[in-house]
Amino acid sequence: MELHEENAFKIRGYQSAIISIEREGKPLANLELDELQKIPSVGKSIAEAILSIIASGSHALLDKHLEETPKGILEVMQIKGLGPKKIKTLWKELNITSVHELMEACQSGQVAKIKGFGQKTQDSIVLALEYKASNQGKWLYAEIELPAKEILAHLSESLPEATVALVGDFEMEAEIIESLTFLIGSDNSRQTITEINNIDGLIQDINVLSPYRWEGHLARPEVKILITIVPKKEFIKQKLLKSASKAHLLSPTEKGQPLGELFYKATFNTEEAAYEAAGLPFIPAPLREGTGELEWVKTHSLDELLTLEDLKGPLHNHSTYSDGKNTLKEMSEFCQSEGYGYFGIADHSRSAFYANGLDEDRIHQQHKEIDSINESLAPFRVFKGIESDILTDGSLDYSDEVLATFDYIVASVHSGLSMDINKATARLLKAIENPYTTILGHPTGRLLLRREGYPIDHRAVIDACAINKVVIEINANPWRLDLDWRWVRYAMDQGVMLSINPDAHEKAGIAHMKFGVIAGRKGGLTKEMTLNTKNGEELASYFENRKRKKQ
Repeated sequence: MELHEENAFKIRGYQSAIISIEREGKPLANLELDELQKIPSVGKSIAEAILSIIASGSHALLDKHLEETPKGILEVMQIKGLGPKKIKTLWKELNITSVHELMEACQSGQVAKIKGFGQKTQDSIVLALEYKASNQGKWLYAEIELPAKEILAHLSESLPEATVALVGDFEMEAEIIESLTFLIGSDNSRQTITEINNIDGLIQDINVLSPYRWEGHLARPEVKILITIVPKKEFIKQKLLKSASKAHLLSPTEKGQPLGELFYKATFNTEEAAYEAAGLPFIPAPLREGTGELEWVKTHSLDELLTLEDLKGPLHNHSTYSDGKNTLKEMSEFCQSEGYGYFGIADHSRSAFYANGLDEDRIHQQHKEIDSINESLAPFRVFKGIESDILTDGSLDYSDEVLATFDYIVASVHSGLSMDINKATARLLKAIENPYTTILGHPTGRLLLRREGYPIDHRAVIDACAINKVVIEINANPWRLDLDWRWVRYAMDQGVMLSINPDAHEKAGIAHMKFGVIAGRKGGLTKEMTLNTKNGEELASYFENRKRKKQ
């Protein structure tokens, strides 16, 4: 609608309706016209559009605009930093109707010459296009988890005489997956290939045929599939070699022999036996990254690593007070029903006007409701938090008097993401030094496969958190997983605690805690160094003591 310059009032009407529908959170499929119109901001025309979507999957206004829009423009609309007005200018002035044409126009310098663009905008478009191209065919672990396990089940069922396992990036629980890799132990590779081709949904690439390797993709989602067939006696050896980084395999054993060489030259019945032969405790695939895990397991037990069951509650969540879909009470009751002992609310602060951030009056209203909920749900507890925006100068967007009313503060960056590393780091350092900052939220602001995080000096940020006793969040949203697991061990070595938080905007989002645990464990996160393994009483004391010391 913005691209085709619809009436601004009409556009705002649709935007308001969308916000109301998301907040209501109720299924629309079985509602009649009059019931739809009872939803705030949903008038007759929008209700009719909803009914049309239910009946046909589309509606008249959308169909009209799609007919008027070149298909390539829809792809251009996904480029970070390009709004409808700029896209229309590119379309009308340079006749750009695809990302390919956009890249060519940038490379020839035509985009920079357009009024309102300039060299900086052109450069940012090129970076966004290159980032998008580099991520083609890649998937988030969370997106591909269910299909991966379904394929594994189909392969195991179709090949009862064989041994089947997931290996590669998925088995190592990498945050981004380029292909699903399977290993099959079978002494009849020809028959195995035939059985694989009989599985619905697996499409073989006929240009890459081999008696010991199957390549192709899943029909939906279209993820690349690689299947290697080895003799049964080689299965454990190949599983070890295909589920570890090169750095891990090159790590020397006590006798100086590289770990991978030991695995390759010997035959083992189990993975545990292979590590025992190397003089090591068993190391699970997700930890085989060559980041110090061989030294760690010599002095620690795998039982020290964090598990999902260790977490007592999530501390970064949103409700309908800001941009969440469920009410504060609904989120609290859901967490209680899931077995958690507490729930931390951290709705957006006032600077996040786009997310209905809370002003002081609404903070007071929310705190009164929290007191009421705590009385009715005791001993379950709701902690009073806020996700306070870190402004461009590093300050938080409330006065000290307001910040003091919360149990804890999650300080996060949501704007001004184009700073260089020095400015971005200085901004975080100032926020970390604020005595009211309890948790540093999603430190780089990254969105995996969508946008890179802003550049920061991780060591300087973590060191500052150590000095100021600030916890760092591992944002468990599968698109974020920020702090990156590669910095977890350094943070713990400096004495910095971490907190696994789902950044949930609805009840279903609480389940994302699982992906934060996966990321944390991959970096070696222990129960002891995780803030929200504390029970409700311990956490209340932690917050209170910290506030008292800081004040």
